[in-house]
Amino acid sequence: MTDGRIDLSAHVRDIPDFPKQGILFRDIMPLLQDPVALREAVDRLVEYGTGKHIDMVMGAEARGFILGAAVAYGLGAGFVCARKPGKLPHTTISAEYDLEYGTDKLEIHADAIKPGQNVLVHDDLLATGGTARAKIDMVEQLGGKVVGVAFIIELEALEGRSKLEGYDVFSLIKY
Repeated sequence: MTDGRIDLSAHVRDIPDFPKQGILFRDIMPLLQDPVALREAVDRLVEYGTGKHIDMVMGAEARGFILGAAVAYGLGAGFVCARKPGKLPHTTISAEYDLEYGTDKLEIHADAIKPGQNVLVHDDLLATGGTARAKIDMVEQLGGKVVGVAFIIELEALEGRSKLEGYDVFSLIKY
């Protein structure tokens, strides 16, 4: 790339018909396995969050945990796990959302975010925007302020940004 950064999309593998027929899955595991690409992805996400006074980074199960925790570390912030129902041991709040191929639900601990905290919502993929919107809703339900929504990959044709209007959205790779 002209700015001296590596092309992260070269480290994403396409897997057709996963998890269902007709879905083209963008697999970030090759990116995570390459130490240079992994560092570059984390550094770019940290760069995006720098100056936003982030108190917490929220990542969704399971791939959102991987870089989300590293980004939180890089920003000197805490990390909040958004998990599938029944996985968290303490009192939770939840949000249901639509996927491009069904519906799902996420939960966070009811005390994970304090009123007034600045939160960066992170996930590996922005598709229809349902997962990100659910996380935003939980942050706001607890009184937090979403100061950014950051993704590794954005599938522009699915128009997920439309569910995130009014929020600062950042993606490392766009398809």
